[in-house]
Amino acid sequence: MNQSEIDQARLTMIEQQIRTWDVLDQAVLDVMNTVPREQFVPENCRSLAFADTNIPLGHDQVMMAPKLEGRLLQALAIKPDDKVLEIGTGSGYLTACLASLGRHVTSIDIMPDFTTAASAKLEALGISNVTLETADAAEGIGNDQRYDVIAVTGSLPLLQQQFQKNLEVGGRLFIITGSLPIMEANLITRVDENNWSGECLLETCIPPLLHATRPQAFIF
Repeated sequence: MNQSEIDQARLTMIEQQIRTWDVLDQAVLDVMNTVPREQFVPENCRSLAFADTNIPLGHDQVMMAPKLEGRLLQALAIKPDDKVLEIGTGSGYLTACLASLGRHVTSIDIMPDFTTAASAKLEALGISNVTLETADAAEGIGNDQRYDVIAVTGSLPLLQQQFQKNLEVGGRLFIITGSLPIMEANLITRVDENNWSGECLLETCIPPLLHATRPQAFIF
């Protein structure tokens, strides 16, 4: 596609996929219109850059469908001074969107090749308010680091409060929990030092974080 066709495909994605999923926050729509999604999609899937589908990235991981990315960004209500943690860098596209909305993003991925590729793409776009780390964070990152916003981009079959305690008071966590066939996207907000509130946003399905704890199977 030439640039005109790419721009039209991006506009169609926003108007026909993202807006129709009740993503109406203008700041989110502007970011998704500005960050070049096509540059983060694997070369062999470039034709799917603006399609309403999860895009395979390798290692059994996917790039979320645009409408789910939009709902995630809107639900987190990111402010310009927010400190953001992303668990699962993946393609780096959502990292770029988070960085465009917040003050600084720390993004952690277990796969070194994801980290390396995302770093090159972010640097090429001049996005410098991001720190990328390669680590296994499925079980959490310890309780001594706090963030205003946390986005977990793989699902967790079992939620064990491994990320809630990293929220600042008033901080927001987007996380998808459960197992096939039903998973729920949740927004968790830290009310005070000892309490959190939760809201189920929608049902969806994405692959789990690698090494995420799974519920024990029932044995007859």
